[in-house]
Amino acid sequence: MTDLETRPETDPETSPAHEKPAHENPTDTKITDETPADEKIDAFCHILPRACADRLFALDDVPALANLRRRVMDIPALVDLDVRFRQMDEFPGYRQLINLAAPPAEDFGTPRSAVHYVRMANDALADLTAGHPDRFAGFCAAVALTDVDAAVTELDRAVGELGAVGVQIYTHVQGHALDEQRFAPFWARAAELDVLVQVHPCRNATWPDYPSERRSRYEIWWTLGWEYDLSAFMARIVFGGILERHPSLKLLIHHGGSMIPHFSGRVGPGWDQLGSRTPPEQRADIEGPPLSKRPLDYFRMFYADTALFGAPHALRCALDFFGPERVLFASDSPYDPEKGPGYIRSSLADVDRMDLAPGERAAILAGNLRRLTKGRLTD
Repeated sequence: MTDLETRPETDPETSPAHEKPAHENPTDTKITDETPADEKIDAFCHILPRACADRLFALDDVPALANLRRRVMDIPALVDLDVRFRQMDEFPGYRQLINLAAPPAEDFGTPRSAVHYVRMANDALADLTAGHPDRFAGFCAAVALTDVDAAVTELDRAVGELGAVGVQIYTHVQGHALDEQRFAPFWARAAELDVLVQVHPCRNATWPDYPSERRSRYEIWWTLGWEYDLSAFMARIVFGGILERHPSLKLLIHHGGSMIPHFSGRVGPGWDQLGSRTPPEQRADIEGPPLSKRPLDYFRMFYADTALFGAPHALRCALDFFGPERVLFASDSPYDPEKGPGYIRSSLADVDRMDLAPGERAAILAGNLRRLTKGRLTD
């Protein structure tokens, strides 16, 4: 049980909402000056290998795929390498850590179909990386967590045989939270392999904005819903005891760590009081594994990227919360209005606007990713 009632109650009205942490640099988070000054590795961007694109557009009868299929069909850089490479040429020293573009593999029909899809995708991602090491520094594997045993097997294959440096997952599996016990073998294996785990949001228009409605309107499900998805995922990982059991997990949260840095005043003093204001008949709502430290301290164990789309104030907040040793340059390319270079350009500009020491800037742009992947990137 997550029993925080025995801790001294913190008064949100009198306690600092968010004290700037004295970010420690233990061995696994130390910033060094070894990264070349002009190196930039995009730690969270997407690609759709041709075979995967053909599979995606052949599935007309899967409602969960319809919206995202429409969103990717007019982005040539997802599939066309010539277009993609021309866009990348704008940015000297720039390479990408690629992953499989949404939608989640779990939405591709049966669990067996999803397993087939991720195997095909990982083979293609490995081929792209091997064929273009000057463009792609590595790849994060796809898995389909509708079949956890198969997902662990595929993760082992992708890392051990294909050379994946990490894995991309989504914030839920067809509406199921990832702190459910059935996902425990995946978390254990990801920690054992010591790989980067990219976390991407996932919901669609069938998730309504209000309980009285049946669908989300005005694409609120994407603009705001995806950020809630990421933040709720982080909370369930914390309170579900995943980081307590596996503190070495390297969870990279898309979009600057989402809502958590911006609402750290609620995350800190608010969750310090978890349970003290809960009626006895609702106690089941707050029960979980025992935690050994403040909830806020677990949230600082995540990593965040710079994919904030030209919002330097948001990046400052993420840097203040996580520290520069836990922030990685990423763009979310090619989903910008220019269909490729726009978010790369704005993400780099945001980093340039930060008050960073040269070593911190180099770490964010590439060094932190190199440190987390421990020599697995291509050179």
